[in-house]
Order: sequence, then structure tokens, then C-alpha cells
Amino acid sequence: MTAATSMTTNDRIAIELGEDGVAEVRFTRGDKMNALDPEMFVRIIEAGSVLQRMKGLRVVVLSGEGRAFCAGLDTASFTRQPGQDEPPLTERTYGNANKFQQVSMQWRKLPVPVIAAVHGVCFGGGLAIASGADIRIVHPATRMSIMELKWGLVPDMGGYALWRGLVRDDVLRELIYTNREFTGAEAQGLGLATHVDENPLDRARAIAREIANRNPQAIRAAKRLQAGMLERETDAILLEESIEQHAIMRSPNQVEAVMAAMQKRRANFQDV
Repeated sequence: MTAATSMTTNDRIAIELGEDGVAEVRFTRGDKMNALDPEMFVRIIEAGSVLQRMKGLRVVVLSGEGRAFCAGLDTASFTRQPGQDEPPLTERTYGNANKFQQVSMQWRKLPVPVIAAVHGVCFGGGLAIASGADIRIVHPATRMSIMELKWGLVPDMGGYALWRGLVRDDVLRELIYTNREFTGAEAQGLGLATHVDENPLDRARAIAREIANRNPQAIRAAKRLQAGMLERETDAILLEESIEQHAIMRSPNQVEAVMAAMQKRRANFQDV
């Protein structure tokens, strides 16, 4: 990563924005395997809000410190009673989501690509969070599971929305119903890993740098098109492609992309 231009930290999350526009977001509750306690949910959502407002942002790399990406719900939270003012799960407190869904869905809602570097353990809510990323780089020995049925629950952190198009329907049913554990090496075949790599964070950073050197206007447009691809009818998709392309063509960033490619140099894009 290039030298940090800005840094935001708290007792659960660290964010560093590099000069290349790549923001590294790290879960810093490593002593607890980055498990999700009530404070963790609050801090992750706060981090998403910071990223939404961040100037110069082009790509996010999401990772966890210590021995795990995220071990899922902190078991100490199982006995916690909801506060009197805490809204029910059915209340939409973050647009189309409640707070438990928002920690996963917010990565899809960001305008820029998010790359998750997954290692160690990635269970339950941790897997839902990783699934919210555009791209997942997973260590082959990572322990992974859709864990909720072990505790007599159903996945409720956005997984059903995020796994569409990633995992074959019957395979997903088996993973959910049995909550069986699988490795990062197996995850790629299942559809839950984009790449398997011995150094997932290094690989994620390399991909992030490559994306950061693309027209940021086009990258954001491409993410918007991806977001609606599984839900829109063909006619709507075709029209949306044309709308996005019309806005990009002959713009300063698109011209710069052409000139940089022809001159074999690094592009100098305007922020969007």
C-alpha cells in the first residue's frame, strides 16, 4: 500500500486511505477473532458511513487482524436482552435493511469496489460480511461455514440477497441446512471465493491497485450495472447500459483513459 493520506481508527475498526485511492479497512478486535459483539456492529456501520463520504476513494480492501477475518457472532451476545428502545428486526433502520443486515449490505451499497481478504476463520456473520464484497480472496486453509442453523437460527445478515448468483441453489441449501464447515480451497468451487491465495491480503492489494488505475467514473458505473443485473428485465438492463455509457463517453476521464493506454503511462484521473 502507498503512504497513507488519512487514517480513521476506533477500538474495533481502522481505516487508512492511500494516495492511490485504495482504502484499507481492518477489523481490529483480533484478540476476539474479530467476533461481532454489539459494539462491533455499530463500528462497522460507522466505517461504512465514513467510506461513503470519503473523498478520493476508488477501492476498498477489507480484512481482519489477528487469527481470523471474522468468527461471526460473539457467543457472549447470545444471552444479551434487547434494550427497550431497540427496534425490532423487521424495522428497516438503514434504507432496505436493519443494522445486522447493513454490516453486510453496506459494502454493496458503496459506490466503489470492495475486495475482502479472508483468512483464519470466517463463520456466520463473518461470511455474510465477506459476501458483501465485490471480490473475495481467500486463504486455502480458511475455515468457513454458514453457521446459523447450529444455533437454531436462519441466516439473517443479508446472505440470502448476497448469495444470489454466487452459489448454486441446491448447494446453498445444503450449506445452510447442515452448517457444515468447508475450507477456503473448497470455497472457490462453491462460489464463495473469487480466488484462493496463500497471501490473500497481498493479492487483494494488487487487484485494488489495478482497479484504482481505471477510470473511476466507469468503475462506479460498472458497479451500478452489476447491482441491478440479477433483478432487472433484459430491456431495462440494455437501457441502463446505454445511459451509463452515454454519461461516460468523451468525458475527461474517458479521454484520459484512452490517452494513457496509447502512451503507455499511468492515467491521471479526476476524482468523482
